[in-house]
Parts: sequence; C-alpha cells; structure tokens
Amino acid sequence: MTGRIAPEMMRQHLRMYLVLGSVNCIAEPEWVVQEAMVGGATMVQFREKGRAALTGEPRIQLARRIRNLCRQAGVPFIVNDDVGLALKLNADGVHIGQDDESAASVRERIGKRILGVSAHTIEEARRAIHHGADYIGVGPIYPTVSKEDAKPVQGPGLLRAMRAAGIDMPIVGIGGITAEKAEEVVGAGADGVAVISAVTAAGSVRDAAASIRAKADVI
Repeated sequence: MTGRIAPEMMRQHLRMYLVLGSVNCIAEPEWVVQEAMVGGATMVQFREKGRAALTGEPRIQLARRIRNLCRQAGVPFIVNDDVGLALKLNADGVHIGQDDESAASVRERIGKRILGVSAHTIEEARRAIHHGADYIGVGPIYPTVSKEDAKPVQGPGLLRAMRAAGIDMPIVGIGGITAEKAEEVVGAGADGVAVISAVTAAGSVRDAAASIRAKADVI
C-alpha cells in the first residue's frame, strides 16, 4: 500500500457492505459470501461472534477461506475487532466498536489498512475521525436481531444530524437494514448500508444482495 484509502474509494466500498460469521448464516458462510458478491456486495466483514461462534483454528481457517474469496473477487476483506487476526491474514482492514481497543492504537498497529469505527453520537464520530478512522459505522438504525450486544436504536435521524454537524467522512449505516429501508438510510446521509441477516438469512442470497445494492445505488 502506498497510502491510506481515498475517501471517494471508501464510499464506493461501503455501498453494500456484508457483515457475517458462521452463526449468522443458514448456509455455508463461503457460499453466502460468493453469492452476495455476485449480487453486488462491495465489501465483506468477518464477524465471528455470539453463541456457538467458532474459536481457535477453525475460526482462523474460515476467515482465511473468506479472505481468499474476497481477494479473487477484488472485494476488500475486513476483520471485526481482532487486529491480530487481521494482521495474520493480511486483511484489508479492521472494524472496531467503542468498547474495543482504541482507534488510535489500532491505527498505529495496522498502518495504512482500512480502519472502520462504530459511532453512536456526533462526539464519537469526531473522535474516530481524529484518531484515524477511514469510515464510521452508524447504528443500529433500526431494531436488529443479529447482534446480542446492540446499542439502542438510533433511527436515520442520527445520520442527518451527523451530516448537519459537518461530519463529511464516509459513513455506513447498520442495524436492521433491508432492501425496503436501504434507500431511506442512504437518503439520510449514509454512503452505503451494512447488512447481516437481510442477506445471510435470505431465501436467495444473490437476489437479496442485488436488491439492497440497487437501493443503495440511488445516490
């Protein structure tokens, strides 16, 4: 890498951002990732958390297989919350929450790789920017069942408030977003949408991804 990712390129990667782990999928995670990318997923985050999540070597092997699929498709591969795993697999980036390692520390460890930070307030967003985030994940916008530790629902109004406050960095909305709601999220100021169950639990993963991508592409 010669430098940090440009904001405009980051915005494109956020358009239809798939977040998944084995616990979220009703089919093999690798198959879900492949189908979602065919449908238009623009970035993939490996988030292996929750009851019955893989640990140890099986977790590493699954992450490696998903990384390889992303490499073949030219889609950025992001690791949730585990800088060590991201570095081990030479991932394209890391996404952290407010309760994880500090953004400043993670930026120092990962160099010029992509850094995403979850933000639930304008102040958290500003702090993430100051500490080197390339994008912020804002949510949960709507009620979600995919995260056991989800924060209170924010609604799309928070996206509008952040933009009104002058936060112009790339933003992805997350939490309970479906194809029907994606356009509203983008219209409120997000550059794209992050989805879990709307794709991983869909009857047709490819069609679900394509539908959400089409709605997110309205901007």
